[in-house]
Amino acid sequence: MADGTMTLEMIQASQVGLKAVGAGLAVGMAGIGTGVAEMGIGSAAVGAVAEDKDIFGLALLFTVIPETIVIFGLVVALLLLF
Repeated sequence: MADGTMTLEMIQASQVGLKAVGAGLAVGMAGIGTGVAEMGIGSAAVGAVAEDKDIFGLALLFTVIPETIVIFGLVVALLLLF
């Protein structure tokens, strides 16, 4: 390594490592975005259900919808890895 050359094994290991970093970022950033989205939706849903018990199903649906974003992040991560 003193002369600045990289072997084929080093390049392949670097590529695998960068794929893993990309996959981790895909899932992590999707999770953070979902958490921020559910922060407001969850509190509004709890307040709405406290006022009217009949909208519990709708509030639950609105709470679950942002969680699909994490599934999309997981799909992107799997596509990056395989």
